[in-house]
Amino acid sequence: MLPRETLIIGAGFAGSVVARELADAGRKVLVIDRRPHIGGNAHDEIDARGVLIHPYGPHIFHTNSQRVFHWLSRFTAWRPYEHRVRSVVGGVAYPFPINRTTLNMLYGLQLDEAGAAAFFERVREIRDPVRSSEDVVLSSVGRDLYEKFFLHYTRKQWGLDPAELKAGVAARIPVRSNDDDRYFTDTWQVMPREGFAAMFANVLDHPNIQVELGVDFLDMRRRGADRGFAHTVFTGPIDAWFGHCHGRLPYRSLRFEHQHLPDVARFQETGTWNYPNDHAFTRITEFKHLTGQQHTGTSIVREYPQAEGDPYYPIPRADNEALYRRYQEMAERETAVTFVGRLAQYRYYNMDQVVGAALAAASHLLR
Repeated sequence: MLPRETLIIGAGFAGSVVARELADAGRKVLVIDRRPHIGGNAHDEIDARGVLIHPYGPHIFHTNSQRVFHWLSRFTAWRPYEHRVRSVVGGVAYPFPINRTTLNMLYGLQLDEAGAAAFFERVREIRDPVRSSEDVVLSSVGRDLYEKFFLHYTRKQWGLDPAELKAGVAARIPVRSNDDDRYFTDTWQVMPREGFAAMFANVLDHPNIQVELGVDFLDMRRRGADRGFAHTVFTGPIDAWFGHCHGRLPYRSLRFEHQHLPDVARFQETGTWNYPNDHAFTRITEFKHLTGQQHTGTSIVREYPQAEGDPYYPIPRADNEALYRRYQEMAERETAVTFVGRLAQYRYYNMDQVVGAALAAASHLLR
């Protein structure tokens, strides 16, 4: 067995990227994960009917970072994919994010681009200062569109009203006066051609990297098996590392209901349909849109947000961030541990942002 210098806890984007950067620089690395697979929540796999699915919900890669795109391109070829979403209001599927087509369909109008911009200007409710997600949406699209498309979806997704969430949550969703119905407008909008699991396998395929799955770091710590490493990189919930000594940081979780539909070539028009006002689930995603796979049937997933379960989303509220800062102050005093990733940094990161944070963390370690 190779002598191991660095212990990395978590084999998702953050842990895998740091592991590869250290390994390429000659460091010996042990990567552990409590799950039986690599890739974290971005892991994908073939279901029982032969369809490539994302067990932990849809993961769609997009970035404006040339550095991140080129770094990942070492480990995968890409399939171009521009994600499109429909939001079902009153039984009708409208383009989302809201654009000119949405307005014309919803209100029976014939607005051109200038007319759509004037419509938004007329209905929006100016909020100054902008503190919450409610402020952001009302300032952009006004009360009616807020209540039809945002209010109840947010309540389901976060278990909170938009007025209780920081402005950055809603700021992630654009509003357009043209007909662009793409969910993202990043320079690079692609999916790994062979899937995320194959990409992660390539990232971790290095003689300086050893991977052990089904290993819980808390159990490892109790047994003292985490000793003897020069450094540890932790990508899990930061409050768990410190034994929740200041209290638990709130995270939002998800329950996934997967379904295969035999002899259904296409279930819905676009990759994801949101259901802001109906049903307990927030959205349905059909994976064949994302992957481009050809199959006689199709597989879909419904997402049910919940309070309990594996942590997926840090909840962006001022009091939660104040609690996180207490843990962050403790983390900054840890000279032998680096905290990186969505859960370790308590940030609502996209995948490319996690890669960027991991590259920065690895560069700091190598310095």
